[in-house]
Amino acid sequence: MQVTFGIDVSKSTSTICELIGESKNEFTITNDRPGFIKLLHELAAFTKQPQIIFEATGVYSRRLQAFLEDYGYEYVVLNPLKAKKEMDLGLRHNKTDKTDAYHLALIQRLYHHPVSQNQSQAYKQLNALSRFYDQLTDDLVIAKNRLHQALQSTFPEIENLFSTAKGNNYWHIVAHFPHCDSVRKENKKQIINWLMNLKGISFKHAQKTADNLIELAHQAYPVVPETSIEIQQVQYYAQRLLNLNKQREQLITRMVKLAKTLPNHDLENLESIPGFAQTTAVRVLAELGDVRRFSNPNKINAFIGIDPGRYQSGETDSNLSITKHGNAVARKLLYRAIGQIDNAAKTNPCHIADYYESKKLSPQTKGFKKIAIASIHKLIRTIYALIINDQPYDYNIATHNQKDFSRN
Repeated sequence: MQVTFGIDVSKSTSTICELIGESKNEFTITNDRPGFIKLLHELAAFTKQPQIIFEATGVYSRRLQAFLEDYGYEYVVLNPLKAKKEMDLGLRHNKTDKTDAYHLALIQRLYHHPVSQNQSQAYKQLNALSRFYDQLTDDLVIAKNRLHQALQSTFPEIENLFSTAKGNNYWHIVAHFPHCDSVRKENKKQIINWLMNLKGISFKHAQKTADNLIELAHQAYPVVPETSIEIQQVQYYAQRLLNLNKQREQLITRMVKLAKTLPNHDLENLESIPGFAQTTAVRVLAELGDVRRFSNPNKINAFIGIDPGRYQSGETDSNLSITKHGNAVARKLLYRAIGQIDNAAKTNPCHIADYYESKKLSPQTKGFKKIAIASIHKLIRTIYALIINDQPYDYNIATHNQKDFSRN
């Protein structure tokens, strides 16, 4: 007799529905050791392993996953959006924990979702590091905005010091010269000597930067004096940006070191794709995990949520926009990677960039996002082939395979 456990996970408790044939048994456990031991006793009552299904609810469901893996139980983890869609197709009527647990079990009976593939601890750590990197990036954006606001009162013109993207050297300069008066009270030679202590600043570069800085300081009309609290704000956020950037660099170093301990040459093969810098390569690897667990590239499309949705009603059957059911971080990384590949193609050709450019020029193709998503599909097929075959990217091989594929 088929036995299915539908588990609705919340912060401190989980509601469980045992679906045994046509009968059901519902109970609640706490999400801690005593609660999991209670669940273990229920699972152990069956000689054949029950099917277990629950939604991915971030940090809360991870405790349940760890428990099931420790005791050797297979399980299905559903993306909440996908679970909601399947429940809404006539299964769910009232929103309560018990009905959700029950209908999760029904979903598994109806759709027979494959069990989630367990990955090694190295891949889990890579993913955790990648998510920490993402959080630091969010903090970086907030700190940039707050630094901008504080500078409007002390020295807004300094934001025009560099025309290129602002980074460590800019933040060091802002921390040292948080107010236009802090520039005016030093002579040009003092400023040049200080600038030359920064990484990558030559004497000629220091001279030019000092001239620009002095000119901007004389243009400025500050709102507050140099003794105001806003000076501390500017210095605080400039230093915070330096610290956040350093932490992100350290995380990437740790991720690269960990990725290189994995079997085969996954990181090196991803880095061989034109436009894939090491940071992009290691984060894509961290978000996709072990690509070998997917039977084909389409499974990766579904994993990151760029598989097309479908609408079926009567005789109507049409493709909709992408589902967005999957890994949003991976989707964002690959979306940005298309632009990086296209930029790199000026000196390092790539068949994905060729496709991207041809689609942009085609009068039949409309919409940048659609072109980018179609290009991501090609990128995923490339990533899958490189890792499965354990080989670096080769433009000639890629274009040859592309021609063979189009003929078929």
